[in-house]
Amino acid sequence: MQRRLLDQLIAWKDAPQRKPILLDGTRQTGKSYLLQQLFGQQFNQVVRLDFLEQPNYAALFSDSLNPNDILANIELTLNVSIDKSTTLIIFDEIGECQAAMNSLKFFAEQCPQMFICASGSNIGLLGSFPVGKVGLFHLSPLTLEEFLWASQQPALLKAFNLRNMSSIAHKKLFSLLTDYYFVGGMPEAVSQWFEHESIDSKETVGILERTQQISQIHASLIAGYERDFGKYSGKISPQYIQQVFKQVPTQLAKNIDDSVKRFKFKDVIEKKNRYQELAGPINYLEKCKLVSKCHPIESQPTSPLPPLAKDNYFKLFFFDIGLLGHMLNITYQEHQQQSFNYKGYISENFVQNELIAHNHQPTYSWEYARAKIEFVIKTQNGDIIPVEVKSGKRTRAKSLASYVQRYQPAKTIKLIGSTGSLDDPKALVAPLYYAGKIGELIGKFYR
Repeated sequence: MQRRLLDQLIAWKDAPQRKPILLDGTRQTGKSYLLQQLFGQQFNQVVRLDFLEQPNYAALFSDSLNPNDILANIELTLNVSIDKSTTLIIFDEIGECQAAMNSLKFFAEQCPQMFICASGSNIGLLGSFPVGKVGLFHLSPLTLEEFLWASQQPALLKAFNLRNMSSIAHKKLFSLLTDYYFVGGMPEAVSQWFEHESIDSKETVGILERTQQISQIHASLIAGYERDFGKYSGKISPQYIQQVFKQVPTQLAKNIDDSVKRFKFKDVIEKKNRYQELAGPINYLEKCKLVSKCHPIESQPTSPLPPLAKDNYFKLFFFDIGLLGHMLNITYQEHQQQSFNYKGYISENFVQNELIAHNHQPTYSWEYARAKIEFVIKTQNGDIIPVEVKSGKRTRAKSLASYVQRYQPAKTIKLIGSTGSLDDPKALVAPLYYAGKIGELIGKFYR
């Protein structure tokens, strides 16, 4: 299973000197697999310490944070010989061992030639980590492109990369997109989905079995996240976190085939109706990467965008499209038919996740009266590009026309449920499955 982040890790390895890497990401997104199985192939030796699985490894750091002392302790404990120039050392679930986290500062300062990678699922919740002494990376669930890689369809991948807009290519790519809507990007679900895929047409029995397997995986993942609420919530009520967690899909689903509205605080938790009263649970979920915010702007979007946003006014999206559908009990058949009311918010949540996975964050939208643009993106030169998301096949967009009339943007883009047209460089129309390629379509975004 290929991951986009592997290329960045290899570039880090090939640098003459480097800081340790701190790989953040929601639990079960494949951090350990990426570091040990994929990236580990670049090294003669991989040494992995899992502080969640083996809490006793904390003793390796108890006497000293000097890198040489730590390496000596690792060699004695694991009965290995470490070559600083050829060994990859992985500190897995480093959030369980604060001393290991503190040691990264000393590895950065004293051993810049070494290959130290740390990963964790609760890094955002930690009180401190060595800022400026680590390279911070984030691993999202598989993007649609990574899902396509996992499908092992070279001809379809070629059509995707060449922006093939033919009806045949579109039909296959859109079918892959609706599969992705159901499966999502969690590695276990993706692996299971493609493990039994036949080159023949999908018989009813086969699909029923496969969809049931995916639903069981989704249920297990959701239960795991909910168990973590009690373990890592600290002073925040786990019950409040769970109530907000369940409300995100519910509120998304209330916006019937329309642009997603801002998250409503009322009635989420009994007798708590203001942002300040829900800020703790919301921030917890955001720091764990289980939800993400999109900030609506109600004036002309200009650079810089952050001052135009309000802290208590935002949309909340779910981190994985497959788990979102599972929590709302959307079936595989519904996703394939694309004729139900849910598809608008599913498409918008999909685009949000693709933008975040490609480092276009935080995200912003635009609202004025009844006109709404799902996303606005700032380019490297400061231009603000409106991005309208349409789950269906129609390309007429009144909100986009209103935006263009008011602000005359340098470019516009529409993502739709049909084939598009890239002929007009100032008014791009692309299929939804190219959401992750927006940067390539309209120029390099400001990062």
